[in-house]
Amino acid sequence: MKPIRQLAFVVNEDKPGAVELARALMAVAKAAGVRRKLTTRFPLSRGFLRGLDACCVIGGDGTLLGVAREAVREQVPIIGVNRGSLGFLTTFSADEARAHFGDLLGGAYKVAHRSMLTCATGTGAHDLALNDVLIKDEVNSRLVRLEVVADGELVTDYYCDGLIFSTPTGSTAYNLSAGGPLVHPAAAVIAMTPICPHTLSNRSIIFRENVRLRVYNRTAHSRLLVALDGQRNLKVGIGSPVEISISKLRLSLVQRLAYSHFAVVRTKLKWNGGAAEAPRPGA
Repeated sequence: MKPIRQLAFVVNEDKPGAVELARALMAVAKAAGVRRKLTTRFPLSRGFLRGLDACCVIGGDGTLLGVAREAVREQVPIIGVNRGSLGFLTTFSADEARAHFGDLLGGAYKVAHRSMLTCATGTGAHDLALNDVLIKDEVNSRLVRLEVVADGELVTDYYCDGLIFSTPTGSTAYNLSAGGPLVHPAAAVIAMTPICPHTLSNRSIIFRENVRLRVYNRTAHSRLLVALDGQRNLKVGIGSPVEISISKLRLSLVQRLAYSHFAVVRTKLKWNGGAAEAPRPGA
């Protein structure tokens, strides 16, 4: 890949060790002649990443989600360095970043392209989500009746605490906690998972890439809350549907050359077992 010559650092000061790590990586970048800019504020302001080659996010997945919208708008790849807990999106550990940052700046990396959801609420409000769109009652967690339509065809009515619409990237987030499926990040799909459905036969549904989804509120005297990536909310006009589809924009994530999605999943979810532990034929 091309060398990185202009680089932004976004640092979450609340994460232990993040500031010290940022100083170390910025020193490496300075020694390599890379132009640098730094902020500890996120979500990012419009235009902050304009004209840059990459953005190094030091924090947790929540920090990266606060950068994703601006990064995808400016088509700037993100280097995620984990100083949080799970870190599915921030794929570089602190040790990996320290050991390989110079090589990475020189072009020793690969880029994965992740799909995003676009969401509109009928009031002129629309936004992007990297992980998921959550639809629930605006005030509390009471049951709501939500009607889902896919490409003009009724799917069903859900009587539940809410619905999660997830990208493959977000399948390891709220979707997984609600019992939804793990989806490979390269899959071009949307996963829809009901939260605590009143009907036990209601399960997750996987929709194709170019589906157009509409969700209608069929609960009397209830207003909906639409949360994007757990960080931003959209208001829904009375009687207006929530429209969800896959955006034409895709987020670029920088990964080390030896990156393995399933190795990350095994580590983060603490899966046991592997090829070395499988019984051999005839044993």
